[in-house]
Amino acid sequence: MGCLNQQTAVNALVTGPKDCSFRSSMVALACMVNSEIGAVLAVMRRNVRWGIRYADDDQQEHYLIHSFKALRKKIFSWQHQWHVIDPVVYLKPFLDVIQSDETGAPITGVALSSVYKILTLDILDSETVNVDKALHLIVDAVTSCRFEVTDPTSEEVVLMKILQVLLACMKNRASVYLSNHHVCNIVNTCFRIVHQASSKGELLQRTARHTTNELVRCIFSHLLEIGNRQHALAEGTRMSAEAEIHVPTDDHMLEEKQGVNANGSAKSDGKAPFLKDTSGYPSVTPAGKVDEDIKTLGHGEVAQSGAESMMDPYGVPCMVEIFHFLCSLLNVMENIETGPRSNPIAYDEDVPLFALGLINTTIELGGASFGDHPKLLVLIQEELFYNLMQFGLSMSPLILSTVCSIVLNLYHHLRTKLKLQLEAFFSRVLLRIAGCKHGSSYQQQEVAMEALVDFCRQPYFMGEMYANFDCDISCSNVFEDLANLLSKSAFPVNSPLSALNTLALDGLIAMIEGMAERMEHESSASETASLELEEYKPFWTVTCDNYKEPNYWVPFVHKMKQIKKKLMIGADHFNRDPKKGLEFLKGVNLLPDTHDPHSVACFFRYTTGLDKNLVGDFLGSHDEFCIQVLNEFAKSFDFRNMNLDTALRIFLETFRLPGESQKIQRVLESFAERYYEQSPDILVNKDAALLLSYSLIMLNTDQHNAQVKKKMTEEDFIRNNRRINGGNDLPRDFLSELYHSICENEIRMIPEQAAAASVMTRSHWIGLVHRSKQSAPYIFCDAGPYLDYDMFTILSGPTIAAISVVFDHVEQDSVLQTCVDGYLALAKISASYNFVDALDDLVVSLCRFTNLLLPSYVDEEFILAFGDDAKARMATVAVFTIANRYGDQIRSGWKNIVECILSLNKLGLLPARLASDAVDDLELSSDQNLVRPPSSSPTTSTPSTMAPSRKSSGLMGRFSQLLYLDTEEPEPQPSEEQVAARQRSLQTIQDSHVDSIFAESKFLLAESLSQLVQALLLAAGRPRKANNMEDEVTAVFCLELLIAITLNNRDRIMLLWQGVYEHIANVVQSTVMPCALVEKAVFGLLRICQRLLPYKENLTDELLNSLQLILKLDARVADAYCEQITQEVMHLVKANAMQIRSHMGWRTIVSLLSITARHPEASEAGFETLSFIMSDGAHLLPANYVLCLNAARQFAESRVGNVDRSVRSLDLMAGSLDCLIRWFYKTKEAVGEEAAVKMAQDIWEMWMRLIQGLRKVCVDQREEVRNHAILILQRCFTSVEVMHIPRDLWAQCFDLVIFTLLDDLVELSQQHSAKDYRNMEGTIVLSLKLLCKVFLQSLQDLSQLTSFSNLWSRVLGYMEKYMKVKLRGKRSEKIHELVPELLKNTLLIMKSSGILVPNDGDSFWQLTWSNVRNIAPSLQLEVFSSEELEQLQKAQAKGCSPVQDGNVIVPPSETTT
Repeated sequence: MGCLNQQTAVNALVTGPKDCSFRSSMVALACMVNSEIGAVLAVMRRNVRWGIRYADDDQQEHYLIHSFKALRKKIFSWQHQWHVIDPVVYLKPFLDVIQSDETGAPITGVALSSVYKILTLDILDSETVNVDKALHLIVDAVTSCRFEVTDPTSEEVVLMKILQVLLACMKNRASVYLSNHHVCNIVNTCFRIVHQASSKGELLQRTARHTTNELVRCIFSHLLEIGNRQHALAEGTRMSAEAEIHVPTDDHMLEEKQGVNANGSAKSDGKAPFLKDTSGYPSVTPAGKVDEDIKTLGHGEVAQSGAESMMDPYGVPCMVEIFHFLCSLLNVMENIETGPRSNPIAYDEDVPLFALGLINTTIELGGASFGDHPKLLVLIQEELFYNLMQFGLSMSPLILSTVCSIVLNLYHHLRTKLKLQLEAFFSRVLLRIAGCKHGSSYQQQEVAMEALVDFCRQPYFMGEMYANFDCDISCSNVFEDLANLLSKSAFPVNSPLSALNTLALDGLIAMIEGMAERMEHESSASETASLELEEYKPFWTVTCDNYKEPNYWVPFVHKMKQIKKKLMIGADHFNRDPKKGLEFLKGVNLLPDTHDPHSVACFFRYTTGLDKNLVGDFLGSHDEFCIQVLNEFAKSFDFRNMNLDTALRIFLETFRLPGESQKIQRVLESFAERYYEQSPDILVNKDAALLLSYSLIMLNTDQHNAQVKKKMTEEDFIRNNRRINGGNDLPRDFLSELYHSICENEIRMIPEQAAAASVMTRSHWIGLVHRSKQSAPYIFCDAGPYLDYDMFTILSGPTIAAISVVFDHVEQDSVLQTCVDGYLALAKISASYNFVDALDDLVVSLCRFTNLLLPSYVDEEFILAFGDDAKARMATVAVFTIANRYGDQIRSGWKNIVECILSLNKLGLLPARLASDAVDDLELSSDQNLVRPPSSSPTTSTPSTMAPSRKSSGLMGRFSQLLYLDTEEPEPQPSEEQVAARQRSLQTIQDSHVDSIFAESKFLLAESLSQLVQALLLAAGRPRKANNMEDEVTAVFCLELLIAITLNNRDRIMLLWQGVYEHIANVVQSTVMPCALVEKAVFGLLRICQRLLPYKENLTDELLNSLQLILKLDARVADAYCEQITQEVMHLVKANAMQIRSHMGWRTIVSLLSITARHPEASEAGFETLSFIMSDGAHLLPANYVLCLNAARQFAESRVGNVDRSVRSLDLMAGSLDCLIRWFYKTKEAVGEEAAVKMAQDIWEMWMRLIQGLRKVCVDQREEVRNHAILILQRCFTSVEVMHIPRDLWAQCFDLVIFTLLDDLVELSQQHSAKDYRNMEGTIVLSLKLLCKVFLQSLQDLSQLTSFSNLWSRVLGYMEKYMKVKLRGKRSEKIHELVPELLKNTLLIMKSSGILVPNDGDSFWQLTWSNVRNIAPSLQLEVFSSEELEQLQKAQAKGCSPVQDGNVIVPPSETTT
């Protein structure tokens, strides 16, 4: 019992102590302790040495056994008061066994198990009396454990139990009472066992390492809870720094006391290289006891140093010691040569890996809390990071990976305090290895690239790199170098895509996707304006007012970046010619116009990229200005509280010391003066500083020049520097320290620039640490995209090129998807920041991968190949996704997108209603996802009714189809693979949402929309080969898209209209035969007008004027589509008649309607449209009145329709008179008399056009038409009293209308046969009645004319003429009877009105009766009796008239009908 086997011990250690969920009863505890006592005694009695002794033996019982027996007597008396019992009482016997060198391994092992059991059961806790002392005793006993080794196995078991107990101590609830000293002892002992286990079994090795790791985790997990104890650290010294963990300062190794085993004592082989550097802890014998010197040495050192803090409860002091020790394990790298082909880890990499793993654990647990404790932070800034730089260049990929993990953790937690350290690691390690600049292996490159990608995935990494380094004039361009490296590494060079290429691609895409995600935040990045400095202002040491507030630091870093760009150009000029370089800087106002030594010194001091050789030559020159610059340059350094060798290292790091002795002297004189000025503690004057500086440079050359065989000793160096301090000697310790510093760390005379291929030396690291204390604060970037615009400017081009190359070479779906994600992220950023060129390049690149731009292909074969090509399908979806999401920023890329769409159309893969606009969406049927047929069987979206229909062609067409079907061979059925491939192709197009590009085009920015239209116009306007169906289909499809875009962008039609109209005009005017293209052009134009007229009143005339293109159609084309055109015009007029106001617009509309009057199919629709306009005067306007009259007359005269339509046309003309009367009433509302007169004149003119038009129809060949026309004409004459027709106009009516009509009728009756003009007699009768009716109607007005006599004479003449007319060779009795009657009525009215009175001397009287006698001689007596004639003559003689003037009597019953 109590002796655990190896596996049990390991399991207990690995699982760790388990917290009991209940507290054991006091009796149970006593029983447990009693059982452990029995177990130890049982094992001891198995050994002869501890066998049974009899009472008569001279020797007393061994004190170890006696102590157990004494304890056994007491334990059951404590059963009710265990927590008030000092645990030392029941632990002491077990601890004595552990510390005894007389016990063997089995006994020691059981005792250790007993202690472990007591620790893991709730016997000891924070409430236990004297628990701190008990824990200290346990630690002291276990760390100084002694035992006799009987066999290797038992020894390993004991060692594992030691580890088990020590870990249990740290995990115990009362572990908070452990002191810093004891915690260090615990860790130290574990490390010793780790080292000793290297010669033991695998189980012990793994257990020791695991325990050490758990101890470190347990200790550093409390760092977050510990307050800043800087006061304790300042007062304390490193506890047992030389004795337990730290490296000793002297060369004396403490003698190690060895245990005894079966083979006697043995010394450790000491092969582990780190023991030389960590000689503070003694080795454990391979088969012996843990040395007891630990306890003695530890207590002695603490007592001597008086470091009371190390005896306090453990906290930061022990963590400092442990962390320092872990860092010191890595110091071995300093003495190992590292070269491009050498392996810097010449020994087993297991040792540094173990140390690095522990360091990583501490940083993971401590996190940002390291920054709260200055000594821990200093260790990371100086010791740790230097070693990480060294191990980062290790040839071991595993070590490099661990180092990168540590740096990633440090970046995450402490980046604000590690600015320059991080810059050095990135530029000198990761970027160098990943770029294969260190002779690194492929595995190293892969590890470094993985690390860089991990960093790129950090949300704020890229912005912080750019802000802190690329925008700092004293730092390298880490972001730009990283972007260039990733883009370059993503290119597969003469080989298939490797893992390195994929990693680089992942890094680029991670950077891009990070930017895309940041764009979703409220903050926005803005374009950086170019900085033009009007005058020089010192900027070298300018700092931002607030590095935490973006409103302050963002403009600041923008400004510094612009300055840095110009500085880099100036540095390049300087490296080629220093004078020209300085002149350039003056020209851009980065140096003052006048010679200013301080500004030039700052240029040398803070500008990166300068040739350090040229800087050294300039500073060492004897020129007065150069000397002034040198002095200012030296003053820029801060050497306070700095050793001379450190100051010299920092000074010489900034330039290369010239080779000439005079130049060297001038440089060192300036340095010595500055150093003495700031550090006058030891040196009495600047000459002493100068001499000692010379001496150090000589010592450096002596110690580190391979050609010097005999090296200078310390005594030589001290002797050489006698009496240089004002005639006195310098302190020996001071010189000794300088000597060892130079010997151990060379002062590199070649600065970093010249030593770029080498590792970071200690000398350079000292300079970096010094600069880090003076560098600007680290800028912490939040989630805002403050600098993304600038970064994307650098990143966009290389990234697009890299992704394109990878996409071209790779076949794996996962990598392809990664590339597509990168494309989409690039597109998002490009669109957001208006990088139109980048977006166009991206679109062009993607279009190339769709394979849709190939010049020739077979439709079905291509569709199947497209369905099987995942890359092409992914690229297609990506292209159209970008077009839909970010079309606003696409410019020239539309050309390629349109080409892809046209290819898809040729293949028949596009939706049937791709070109649908928003209004058409309401009409979509359930089959809207139907696919367009391929170009081999072209169709258009125009309904079949729009095609010219001919009965004969339909019959022949059906017959031809029957013949074709009879001879056609059945097509082979596609295979399942082909069906699947085609389905994939269709699904790809469906996922692409090509139709959305045009349906949503109304949301595109104006410039992008113009570019899209230009691309379509370019594609549509290509020369077409004769009889090439594909070319025509493409042109039709482009025209469809143009029309759809135009309709969808009615609110900005002027942006597109000119180009679209010119294209349609070109199609219309260049086509001489009916075809689908001209059909689409004509009806597309009509459709545009229909849609836009209701919304664009200001464009009504222009839109309607465009319809004149239809009038210019070739006759054959116009005839083929006339009916459909008329239907569309009818729809346009019915929907938009209220919007058409101008004469120009109506002229176009009416012209189109007039053409249809004589077209068999179109006339009906044309007349319906005209009726819609003219009926009830609904849409008659002064602007269209005459036009509509002419059109109505043409329909009336047309013989295409039936007579009824002509009659209805005349009725429309007659109905228009109501509009004239209505308008005439409105003249009274006109403002001003002149305007009223003008309106009246216009109305009279329109009335005149009306009656003239009717007069022309009055001679129509058809009896019904001409008779109805005469009646309508009579109505138009007799219904205009309210219009106050002027006298002159009445006279014109007789001359131009009535008399002309009578002449024409006579002529027709004489020259044409009765068959052509049937029943002319009735027409003449109506015309004569019209003559008399109108004459009498206007008699009063006409009588006032001076030409009335002539007019009356002509009226009588026409009556006389018609009396003599012969129809069919015979006199018409009806006319012969009608004329005298009409004349009689006329004379009677003239008589009653006083116009016709007896007067032989009156010419009018004579004229009248001379003509009347020729017509009807007896009429005079019928009109005037003899008595009336006498009475009238007498009255006339007296000068009076019996009839009142102005009374014209017309019997109401009189009519001409």
